[in-house]
Amino acid sequence: MILFRNAFLIMITAFFLTSCHKENGLENKNLDLNTYLKDNSEGIKTGGIQIVQINTPKGKFNVWTKRIGNNPKIKLLLLNGGPGATHEYFECMESFLPSEGIEFIYYDQLGTGNSDNPNDPAFWDLDRYVEEVEQVRQALKLDKDNFYLLGHSWGGILASQYALKYQQHLKGLIISNMMMSAIAYDKYADDVLAKQMDPKVLAKIREIEKNKDFENPEYMKLLLPNFYSKHILRLDPNLWPEPVNRSFGKINQSLYVTMQGPSEFGLSGKLEKWDITKELPKLTIPVLSIGAKYDTMDPEHMKWIASQVKNGTYLYCEKGSHMSMYDDQETYMNGLIKFLKDTSN
Repeated sequence: MILFRNAFLIMITAFFLTSCHKENGLENKNLDLNTYLKDNSEGIKTGGIQIVQINTPKGKFNVWTKRIGNNPKIKLLLLNGGPGATHEYFECMESFLPSEGIEFIYYDQLGTGNSDNPNDPAFWDLDRYVEEVEQVRQALKLDKDNFYLLGHSWGGILASQYALKYQQHLKGLIISNMMMSAIAYDKYADDVLAKQMDPKVLAKIREIEKNKDFENPEYMKLLLPNFYSKHILRLDPNLWPEPVNRSFGKINQSLYVTMQGPSEFGLSGKLEKWDITKELPKLTIPVLSIGAKYDTMDPEHMKWIASQVKNGTYLYCEKGSHMSMYDDQETYMNGLIKFLKDTSN
């Protein structure tokens, strides 16, 4: 359970009392601190946790959600990446969104974190996950007047695919650090990222991948300093934030390999041919695309996304990589908050 520490509450209260002119945050006359923090759920209080029962072709399962705050205009559902990681690396949002009065919702997709895990690769399917998100939306009573969807990495694939089918229920979409073509992603990995690596190191990595020896400890030993700390999260791996390590430590390997494939250089699983670049003009809702200079995703492609949808905005994290909500935190959070507020009226 997530706890609000005394110092955090004091900070929010001080912010509320001294800031009276911004819109949509806790300082708004229509959304005071008590309203934001009040738990309006019926029955026994669970700290915002709601278990949602979903229907699948193979029966019913439970997925875990947790709401932070109340805001009738902005309800942000978070779709984490991996595929197969958990909601936990989004916990950094708690240091930024509550003080702005933004309601956000953690959600562990089926097979991950606190949700049921059927241990069956047949469930690891993009179209099925789209329908799962729709069932979660209905259960949480989110609608076109307040429902924002943020998808990061694999979550960006899921969020954009959901929007193409169900954008009538959305108020806004955030595509964070995910290109809209697996083919273009593979090309960027080969043409740009691989060429930035020490040729000797790359040769060793390619040899391991060629032999499909992905369990070889040398593989991760090479990737951590030469790829992860340069393009995933730009910190010494020993200094990675605890929520990131906790989330990645729980990754569902079956889900990850089925969808992504075992290689870190491009997609080779079910998503290998995924490409919705030609469908982007169908999106008419406000869309924010977030790219970063050092990301595994081409920042120019992320900028291009905003030009293809009807109502697009681009946020560039100059210091950031794939986890730019951590390594270019102020840019990421300020841009996200601005987009939510600008489109919520």
